[in-house]
Amino acid sequence: MSFLQKLFGEPSDKEASAMTSTKDFYAAVESRRSIYGISSEAVVSDERIKEVISHAVQHTPSAFNSQSTRVVVLLGENHKKLWNITKETLRKKVPADKFGPTEQKMNAFGSGYGTVLFFEDMNVIESLQKQFASYADNFPIWSQHTSGMHQYVIWTSLELEGFGATLQHYNPLIDDEVKEEWNIPSSWKLIAQMPFGKPTAPAGEKEFKPLEDRVKFY
Repeated sequence: MSFLQKLFGEPSDKEASAMTSTKDFYAAVESRRSIYGISSEAVVSDERIKEVISHAVQHTPSAFNSQSTRVVVLLGENHKKLWNITKETLRKKVPADKFGPTEQKMNAFGSGYGTVLFFEDMNVIESLQKQFASYADNFPIWSQHTSGMHQYVIWTSLELEGFGATLQHYNPLIDDEVKEEWNIPSSWKLIAQMPFGKPTAPAGEKEFKPLEDRVKFY
């Protein structure tokens, strides 16, 4: 028994759980990386994926509590269809003799388990602009902040469940076809795409710039 345990006694179950959760959070923040090698092998149930993502959307903050973020999760054939749409869209843009690497990348994303699509509901943003005219120019910016927080929380949550993921931005090239295919409301603006799956290869080495150049304490 440690000195602190002797002094304060054993932690309660709730305290021990909180300490474990804190440790899990820091570990998840550190280990969340861009994982490009993913497979379609199940890591957890689809119901668990729904639970994790729903929890993230429910509790991630938003500017003025706007709750403007909208999330669409594509699994199975719907997931594959998204990356086929993206591949064929890019085929029209990229010269044929240079399309090989692009096709490989789209196939790699499509080989995962699913994709999270992040949208912002512009009706919500426009309504706030009308209500708070003095902040009108800021609401689209804050909307991006809101989306970014949802992306990060969901990405880290998926990592905790054992998935690997990356964040992609093929909008606005695929916006119209995505909205038509999955009956997405016209007011929803596509912000990002997050393919995820069981990791098949680790992330590469990450270089860190000096913290003293990035963090200041006074």
